[in-house]
Amino acid sequence: MTHLPRQPLRAVLAAFLVAATLAGAATAQDAPAPQAQSPATTPAVPDTPVAPPATADDTAPAVDAPQPLPVVAERDPGLPHDLSPVGMFLAADWVVKAVMIGLAVASVITWTILLVKMIELWAASRRAAFATRRIHAAPSLTEALAAIARRRDPVSRMIRSASDEYRRSEPALAQAGDHGVKERVASQLDRIEVAAGRRMARGTGVLATIGSTAPFVGLFGTVWGIMNSFIGISESQTTNLAVVAPGIAEALLATAIGLVAAIPAVVIYNVFARAVTGYRMRLGHAAAGIQQMVSRDLDFRGRTPAVGG
Repeated sequence: MTHLPRQPLRAVLAAFLVAATLAGAATAQDAPAPQAQSPATTPAVPDTPVAPPATADDTAPAVDAPQPLPVVAERDPGLPHDLSPVGMFLAADWVVKAVMIGLAVASVITWTILLVKMIELWAASRRAAFATRRIHAAPSLTEALAAIARRRDPVSRMIRSASDEYRRSEPALAQAGDHGVKERVASQLDRIEVAAGRRMARGTGVLATIGSTAPFVGLFGTVWGIMNSFIGISESQTTNLAVVAPGIAEALLATAIGLVAAIPAVVIYNVFARAVTGYRMRLGHAAAGIQQMVSRDLDFRGRTPAVGG
């Protein structure tokens, strides 16, 4: 094995290193040099967008945009919307209408009875007071009969009935005495008084009937109206107030009319009951005066007044 000389080998290695060094320096000169930036000169990027510059259109006055019109809910034409008394009556069911009409007629009857009975009681009380004064002023039954003439009021009938009974019983007075005459006269006067009181109380029974039944008739209309409300709810499948309100309003109107008919009827009935009682008391005073007059005539029968007395 032959050995290569060391000096030529070293010379080759040195030449190779020099060539590599020169190639690296040429490459570094050809590449562009990076520019150094200072942090102080770097412009800051804003976070919000910058508004564009104003133009001629932007300087014009702003015009208000048209506002949208409010939306109006459409009404159901099948539902009544007039809740006045007349509107509720016209929109009510036929049963509720019949109840309202009946109660209105009852109210008219009540006020008619009030007007008629007031006039009748006033006239009857005046006639009774006039006849009672005649009775107390007359000294005998014969003169009281002449004073009433042909009047047909209850007190005048009492005087006429007592005079007739006295005349029919006069032939038997000597044998039977006067006790039977007084009883028969009292019986006749009681019958006339009772008949006059019943005639004067005629019509007050209607007031009692209206006062006791009108609230219940109005309650029937109330129940029927509420039933119609529930039927409307079941048919429309909704609990909207527009569906429920008309039926409830009709029901309340029927109740109100029932109270309007009942309350005056009860008050007027009580007033007339006291007035009829007072009238019968006047008749009782007149009957007592007639009985006293008959008793006085019986005591003085057969006697003649003294001459020049």
